[in-house]
Amino acid sequence: MNQVSNIADRINAVRNRIEALTVAAGRPAGSVSLLAVSKTFGTDAIREAMAAGLRRFGENKAQEIRDKSQELADTDVRWVMIGHLQTNKARDVARHAHEIQSLDRIELAEVLERRLQLEGRVMDALVQVKTSSEPSKFGLDPAELEDFLAYLSSQAPSLRVQGLMTMAVNDPDREAVRACFRRLRELRDTMQRKNIPNISLERLSMGMSGDYDLAIAEGSTEVRIGSAIFGDRSYTSS
Repeated sequence: MNQVSNIADRINAVRNRIEALTVAAGRPAGSVSLLAVSKTFGTDAIREAMAAGLRRFGENKAQEIRDKSQELADTDVRWVMIGHLQTNKARDVARHAHEIQSLDRIELAEVLERRLQLEGRVMDALVQVKTSSEPSKFGLDPAELEDFLAYLSSQAPSLRVQGLMTMAVNDPDREAVRACFRRLRELRDTMQRKNIPNISLERLSMGMSGDYDLAIAEGSTEVRIGSAIFGDRSYTSS
């Protein structure tokens, strides 16, 4: 795992920039939250971030949530699954995570619903929508969003839908990146007008270390920040 330092200072700098960008976008101060993405980093780094006031941490892999939750069982850490989830890994997420932001298909919702019922738990969920044309990106086709939300409303009571999530296109053209965020906001606004029962769409999780300024300008309510807090990642040891 990477050796990290000055995490508290980095968190403070990120928080200050989020607030400045929020106000510059004409939005109320404090209306954009920070999700620290701790994937590939060890529990010492997470403890340092917790000492700086963070409690929610995003992970890409179910097994990392499982293993880290055991190491941090003495804390009040709350895990957020942000990576693509295979159905055979749903048990660990249903048991250890507090939220999933990558809910993107009925098959996954069915498995999670069963697992959550077995665990006697409920979980907040964001539906991941694919707003770029990149083959490497996961997410629900926007044309399927209304039907999927209707399904979740009636068939998945253990998944409390709170909003939508997306990942922007990996493109040096910042207008192309911004268009992905705008697309998600517009989809959210359209779905809100549908008044689907049991579905809240107040949250928009969009924006990462390299593009969260654009996401905030387009209405993000939560940005997912990893390297700007923990430093560069090394994937060879994970």
